Amino acid sequence: MIVRAVCTGLLRRLREGRIDVVEDGRTRSFGPPDAELQATIRVHSPRFWRALPGGSLPLARAFRDGAWDCDDMVTLVRIGARVMPRLDRLSRPFNPLKALASRVARNTPRRARDHISAHYDLGNDLFGLFLDDSLTYSCAIFDVPGMTLAEAQERKLDLICRKLDLSPDDHLLEIGTGWGALALHAAARYGCRVTTTTISAEQRAVARERVRAAGLDDRVEVLFEDYRDLEWCYDKLVSVEMIEAVGWQYFDSYFRHCSELLRPGGLMLLQAILIDDEAYESEKGSRSFINQLIFPSGCLPSLRVIEDSVARMTELSVLDVDDITEHYAQTLAQWRERFVAAARRADELGYDLGFRRLWELYLAYAEAGFRERRIADVQMLLGGPAYVTSRENMRLESASTSDAGPREASLASASLPPGPST
Repeated sequence: MIVRAVCTGLLRRLREGRIDVVEDGRTRSFGPPDAELQATIRVHSPRFWRALPGGSLPLARAFRDGAWDCDDMVTLVRIGARVMPRLDRLSRPFNPLKALASRVARNTPRRARDHISAHYDLGNDLFGLFLDDSLTYSCAIFDVPGMTLAEAQERKLDLICRKLDLSPDDHLLEIGTGWGALALHAAARYGCRVTTTTISAEQRAVARERVRAAGLDDRVEVLFEDYRDLEWCYDKLVSVEMIEAVGWQYFDSYFRHCSELLRPGGLMLLQAILIDDEAYESEKGSRSFINQLIFPSGCLPSLRVIEDSVARMTELSVLDVDDITEHYAQTLAQWRERFVAAARRADELGYDLGFRRLWELYLAYAEAGFRERRIADVQMLLGGPAYVTSRENMRLESASTSDAGPREASLASASLPPGPST
């Protein structure tokens, strides 16, 4: 088989880890025997070799269909992630062509609804298999040893609310409701009004029911609208891991519209999964299994792309960027463990073996990406022009008290309104 010979020839150049390939009772080893990362692949069909040169999409389909297995998928993908920088350099001349081709499938409001539905409307029972009871589907914060997944998710929700300095006087807009965890937390714990919007019908139904059950109908409104159709002006704005579904052609208009929805003295908290700046052009035209089979037409922004877009399209200022990447690897590890443990229940719900294998691969693939920092996760706090001016005036006024005695300085500082907790 020619393709097998070609692939094994390439695998002999492997230096980033060690991979043992078992096929028909024979084991072939590639890479240094003392490598830090080691994994074993078991080949069940020649389809594996035909898929290998095509990258993650055909490999994922072959894995879904049982053509191959791996004893440690996270480690295998980590090895692949360490090889990727070399492949990125080889593919750069083709990036403009890939990006041009991706323009054909622009993420219009109609397509955005279809893409979101393809993932989030697979069934609420599916997500209940591996998420905690709050149904929070984003990076948790494990900043205390021994935290459970539920505790770490609550920690993340509260951290967002404190960074936004929420109060009962605030009207918070959330773009991307999920199943309502953040809206419920903000309204119940901080007493603010919340308007939250989603374009997932199933998520909206669950979120509205949870709002009613919590007795928060007077404080939380759940909309079924695209963010581009929203109007009004809000005190605070939050969007947690939603920008990845916006589409790279729309990053500028997304930030412009967010700025228009925020009062001049307001704050915006963006939690976003990022690709490395150097890999962004490849990401724009990527046809990976993640954006083809899991999150249709998804595209990760880079930090530089976000900062440039904010600077060009808005009057917002970046106040803080908090890297929470390490927490996402732990979050995904727990999700995958729970998902695997719930295999029998998933089967009873109608999610067949191929579907479960694909989703287990997705969770492992993402975990490996964060562990190798091929992708990152950040919380970015942005302030409107009036907020930035007010904070600068407060800083100058506070500095002017530094020559006063301790008691006078303390009294002067105490009279200032508190800024957001960070």
